[in-house]
Amino acid sequence: MALLSVQEVYKRFGAVEVLRGVSFALEGGEVVGLVGDNGAGKSTLMKLITGVYACDTGQILFDGHLLSVPGHSPARARTLGIEMVYQDLALAKQQDVAANVFLGREPQRRLLGLVSVVDRRAMERAAMEVLGRLGVRIPDPRLPVARLSGGQQQTVAIARALTFKPKLLILDEPTAALAVREVEHVLEVIRELKRQGIAIILISHRLPDVFAVTDRILVLRHGKVAADLPTRSTSMAEVVAHIVGATGGG
Repeated sequence: MALLSVQEVYKRFGAVEVLRGVSFALEGGEVVGLVGDNGAGKSTLMKLITGVYACDTGQILFDGHLLSVPGHSPARARTLGIEMVYQDLALAKQQDVAANVFLGREPQRRLLGLVSVVDRRAMERAAMEVLGRLGVRIPDPRLPVARLSGGQQQTVAIARALTFKPKLLILDEPTAALAVREVEHVLEVIRELKRQGIAIILISHRLPDVFAVTDRILVLRHGKVAADLPTRSTSMAEVVAHIVGATGGG
């Protein structure tokens, strides 16, 4: 059984049909690139998976659990093992690295057996451990996130998602606006996540990055799956042709 199975999913907002019968599957540990022009339906599809929106019709299954049911929510998606890192990262940049990795879930200890306080030592140690899993070298967990490079900030956001022990990680434009060296750093983090058996959906407009790390490329066009291509047996020109509708299939 696939880890994620999306079957004939439709989603409409008023008179606009955003998704029109989308179907695809994702195996555990697989990296799939999700590409398409703005308005193709990528964000809507991901928000159905993460519980922000509900399907109109169709079915979404994740690890044997039905997602297309009343009551599916971001909290339920997280409980099932689905995490998404949005393009804006949602970091508290005035706070340090460790605080961002455990934002809102800081480990506690008892002071004099009475008062709960943040266990800074445990939090910093755990933050460095999860960053170490990603091969990230940040010299001090007390560094304010605002002082980190763009690539380092991206990995802090990914590290925070990893503390929830996800089976599926959705990355929204993780290499956008990064310098070349920073891009390669983030791509290596994605490769490491794959080695750890975490399935990834990579949303990106940067096709070279998609080709560098994915197993398959899923092209959305006008709310439909225009192509589902093994990365090794396709080309950038073919993917672009599907994105713009220059393949004869609309």
